[in-house]
Amino acid sequence: MNSNQLAPEMGASIGVRLKQAREAAGLSQEDVAASLKIPVKGIRQLESGDSSQLGAPVFVRGQMRSYARLLGVHFDEELGQGARPIAPSELVSHTHTPRYRRVFEQATRRAIYIVLTAAIAVPIWMASRELKKDDAKVESLDVATAPAAPASTMQPTASEPVHRTPLVASMATLPAPAATQPALSLNFTGNSWVEVRGADGRVIESGELGTGQQRTYSAGEVSRVVLGNSSAVEVRNAGRTVDLTPFSRANVARFTLSSDGSLTPGD
Repeated sequence: MNSNQLAPEMGASIGVRLKQAREAAGLSQEDVAASLKIPVKGIRQLESGDSSQLGAPVFVRGQMRSYARLLGVHFDEELGQGARPIAPSELVSHTHTPRYRRVFEQATRRAIYIVLTAAIAVPIWMASRELKKDDAKVESLDVATAPAAPASTMQPTASEPVHRTPLVASMATLPAPAATQPALSLNFTGNSWVEVRGADGRVIESGELGTGQQRTYSAGEVSRVVLGNSSAVEVRNAGRTVDLTPFSRANVARFTLSSDGSLTPGD
């Protein structure tokens, strides 16, 4: 049996004892479902030992513990035998940037650099040409309008220099691009079972993460997220902390990300 699975016979045995404890307490399945915020169908499946539709085994064990605490009974030893401690799964990123895309991005950056350089250099070059033309016109006018004086009375005088303000192009420093915030980040303060699906529905990451671990995803990369023990996970979307209360039931959060980056409750 996989260490992450709950034995069917163990689930059935605990389910029968939960049912007996509920009936002894005078509670209906509807009463328990309302207290635990679990559908009545889920209570029936827990009592019958059929947990195949309830999600991952770690979720099922958590729901059984919540049910047992509500009734004042304890099955920690039995549930502990159902699964050995789980080491954090080694998650492998499946994202890959195609070579043609990298080449295209490099070419685009070079083209932008060339355009910006031309936009600065061409006006400077044209302005310097206009300045030279103006200097030539002023010198020719000075020669044409100078009065003729007799050679005997003409005193050599130093021509006054023409002072001109040089044209200086202001080259403003281009603003550095703002640091890109990850569209979605998960920060773990305790153990939590995680399932993340991409926009095409495939599983990007699945496993249990522990205290101090972090995962980040870019915009459009993630479509659906499931978090077990959601109280031990801090979720940030576009740099803002997300309140998981609207997306959580029995300490399990489920939400989807729409194309505009907003979060909605998941199935």
